[in-house]
Amino acid sequence: MSQPIIDRLVTALGTILLGKDGQIRLALACLLSRGHLLLEDLPGMGKTTLSHALAKVLGLEYQRIQFTSDLLPADIIGTTLFNPGQSQFEFRKGPVFSEVLLADEINRATPKTQGALLEAMEERQVTVEGHSYPLPHQFFVIATQNPVTQMGTFPLPESQLDRFLMRISLGYPDPKVERALLKGKNPRDELEFLQPAVSKTELDALQKKVSTVHVSDALLDYVQRILAHTRESSQFVVGLSPRAGMALVKSARAFALVSGREHVIPEDVQAVLGPVAEHRLSGSRDVTGHEGERLVDHVLKHVPVIGSR
Repeated sequence: MSQPIIDRLVTALGTILLGKDGQIRLALACLLSRGHLLLEDLPGMGKTTLSHALAKVLGLEYQRIQFTSDLLPADIIGTTLFNPGQSQFEFRKGPVFSEVLLADEINRATPKTQGALLEAMEERQVTVEGHSYPLPHQFFVIATQNPVTQMGTFPLPESQLDRFLMRISLGYPDPKVERALLKGKNPRDELEFLQPAVSKTELDALQKKVSTVHVSDALLDYVQRILAHTRESSQFVVGLSPRAGMALVKSARAFALVSGREHVIPEDVQAVLGPVAEHRLSGSRDVTGHEGERLVDHVLKHVPVIGSR
């Protein structure tokens, strides 16, 4: 029952994000894992288009915040205002109270403003003046990030990065897709005609089904060898935490489901290892924290799929 729904989602998103089937499936796996997604790429690569398309095909409420250096935490979570008619203060909710929140160019805001999302992403609530306000059940943050080498950016702290289940890049389009774009085929024009491909009930069922995808002991042995290698090898300054290990297993389960399987295979772990681990790893050769791709390649080459724990 799950696969037809997933196929509908992939097909619908594929009409907007041309030639990016792999990234679409990873984004869906992140959503089904009830995680949050960080998109890092150059401007103009389709990051905003993907987030808007996801909200459309899922039938979820969507809000976008443009992060800038003068953005304040209250601009995100809301503020308390005095109501003279009732002679009391009342909380006016900010854009964070949506089902899909696009934090566009999140690293152009100051760390204080970035931190306004920490509680929301981890606890799915916000606290203002001692009162906690729950966020929608389907709360999904998609943040876009420009490369740290660009001017006017503030690197995301490790605690903020760790709130994102996955980080992916869309990359340049292949030549055939780019030729279609150059001829005037703009996928953004199709966004307004995009219809929901799944109901909220079906989406809830898919998310619950992720936890039922079977993970064998042998597969967990492989995951533990990966975790141990990142903690013991001299290539790494900081290894993967237990939370990162749980994120890896959860993402592998979701990716297996998106791929039409009810059990996880090593290829599922390998497919999600980069998106889950690259932004969490630090290497001994680079102080910028953007050496993750090389480190993941190192893990894939040096950690055997079959071996002792």
